[in-house]
Amino acid sequence: MRALGPGSVSSFLKIILDVVFAALWIGVAVFALITLAALLLSVNPDLLPNIRLSGDDGHYRNTAIGELTKNGPSITSGLLAAGLYLAGVLVIVAALRRIFTTLTAGDPFHPDNVARLRLIGLMLAGLELGRYAFWMISAWLLPGINHVEPSLSLTAWFSVLVVFVLAEVFREGARLRREAELTI
Repeated sequence: MRALGPGSVSSFLKIILDVVFAALWIGVAVFALITLAALLLSVNPDLLPNIRLSGDDGHYRNTAIGELTKNGPSITSGLLAAGLYLAGVLVIVAALRRIFTTLTAGDPFHPDNVARLRLIGLMLAGLELGRYAFWMISAWLLPGINHVEPSLSLTAWFSVLVVFVLAEVFREGARLRREAELTI
């Protein structure tokens, strides 16, 4: 089976990336709505009707929402961080889709692929740094909660380096292709 061109492995992978891209857009939209709802409920818990009877005085109180009001900022910040992470993955998948479009067209050393690979490398590094930042901020703002210590992910950083090396390989391939096109 061929690796490049129509009907190749790259065109099959492009279809998979298209499906994942659509699913990620749906996920980002759902996270945005859930984060907005959590933010609104943490500011004004009376937006939801009273859920259960609480207390001996016979008054309805929304005790579940009371917990949300108390923990609202931490829940909202966690949802926001997850949404940002999902958006970062969306950027990576979008760049991969554009790369695989050129592979399906039979043009692997398209000059734009260099910038796309660099963007993927930067996003991978940003996601990893964001993971460390989120851990530090949550450990600082929420000291009473047991936190999992983040470990240095050698796999993630190795992936970042590999993507940047591949970007340089593609840059050199694009340069050689330009030179070959100028040769008579």
